[in-house]
Amino acid sequence: MTRITGVNPNEVERQIKAVLNAQVKAWGAPLLNHLVYARRPTIFRGARAMWAGIEASQLIAPALRAFINRRVAFLNGCEF
Repeated sequence: MTRITGVNPNEVERQIKAVLNAQVKAWGAPLLNHLVYARRPTIFRGARAMWAGIEASQLIAPALRAFINRRVAFLNGCEF
C-alpha cells in the first residue's frame, strides 16, 4: 500500500490511460507506482522516458531488468 494515493485510471489523460490499460493487459492491474506518477503527468512521462531509454540502450538484458525490478520491489515491500 502506498502512502500517496494514486489516480483513478478513468480520470487521466489519454496517453497515460493507454499505458495503464497496457499494464492491465500485461499484469492484470495498473502498476501502483505508475498510478502515483500519474498524479503529475510530467513526472509520469519522465519516468516512462527513463524506462524507455534503459530498454532502448540494450545495455541491460531483459532478464536482468526483470530480476532488478523484482529485487527492488522486494526491498520496498511491494506485494505485487
